[in-house]
Amino acid sequence: MKKSKKLSICNWSLIILTIIITISSIQLESTHSQDEQWIWFHIVAGTMFVTAIIWHLYLHFNWKSWIKCLHKQKSLSTRWLAAFGALTFLSAVATLVHWFATYTHSPIGGIHGKFGFVFLILSIFHTTRRIKFFKTSISFS
Repeated sequence: MKKSKKLSICNWSLIILTIIITISSIQLESTHSQDEQWIWFHIVAGTMFVTAIIWHLYLHFNWKSWIKCLHKQKSLSTRWLAAFGALTFLSAVATLVHWFATYTHSPIGGIHGKFGFVFLILSIFHTTRRIKFFKTSISFS
């Protein structure tokens, strides 16, 4: 399979996963993370989202030093996206460890949510700036 086809599949998957993780995040925020089923759904959706992001980075940079490649990006919005992606991921790990230990909401979970919302906004901005790719990738179907 060509790289362009893989990238198309990956990017469309990211759009679907962005919608799912956004809905899940809003649900958790509105219920103050009280429903354990939604928390598990969010963990699974978040894991799939991170996996797709890693695949996306791999397709762009292979296994080179992609952190260095992201740092050298000309686009300031892409650099902010990478920074908030890292903050969201690190706070997710800390939140997950706390939640597995106590099964309660923590302040770090609240911080994770705020980082995550900024990351999602930047992701949407990142995607809309590249909308031409999605218009041309439909022909790959």
